[in-house]
Amino acid sequence: MSNALTPRKAPRQRRAAHTVDAILEAAALVLEEEGLAGFNTNAIARRAGASIGTLYQYFPSKDALTLALLLREEAKAHAEAEAAAALPAWRDALTAFIDAAARQQLTRPHLARLLDQEEERPDIRAAKDGAHSFAELLLILLDKPDIPAHLSDPARRALAAADLLAIIRAMIDAAGQRGETDAPDLARRVRAACFGYLEAICSICSPS
Repeated sequence: MSNALTPRKAPRQRRAAHTVDAILEAAALVLEEEGLAGFNTNAIARRAGASIGTLYQYFPSKDALTLALLLREEAKAHAEAEAAAALPAWRDALTAFIDAAARQQLTRPHLARLLDQEEERPDIRAAKDGAHSFAELLLILLDKPDIPAHLSDPARRALAAADLLAIIRAMIDAAGQRGETDAPDLARRVRAACFGYLEAICSICSPS
């Protein structure tokens, strides 16, 4: 990870952690309200009620703030997805996983869209590579006792998990780009696509 993206220091005391949280939330608000054009360290420091020197104690650049915001939002999404994957029945787990993904994208849709855009930058993508693996969680939720027989093969299950992740990401990202705001409706459509896909490959894999 480049020095421009690496936080200068981690907060060790409660007051310092509160300062970092305030700076990150200020960064999110500036990004939502001003867009990428108005996203700069001076605006973020003003919004956080902190000096620019305090901001630079923790974040060496606005790119470091962008990365930290991405990781913060992904951590929230991953926590919900992890709870979903832990449900005992695979259908319930996949339903909860999809609901969480739709909710995460559309709770703060403008922020999510701009962060998605920034995530495509090669330096940002390289810096956060492997930070949170949603593919692994999909593998976990497909590896349950009640999973359909055609997914009992590990290779087939891994392929299904990769396909499901592609479907979920594509539909949710597209909804965000269109400016949708109805998370339950989006989740319903994504569930239809995912369960329809699984039913289709079940019929393909079943002996005639």
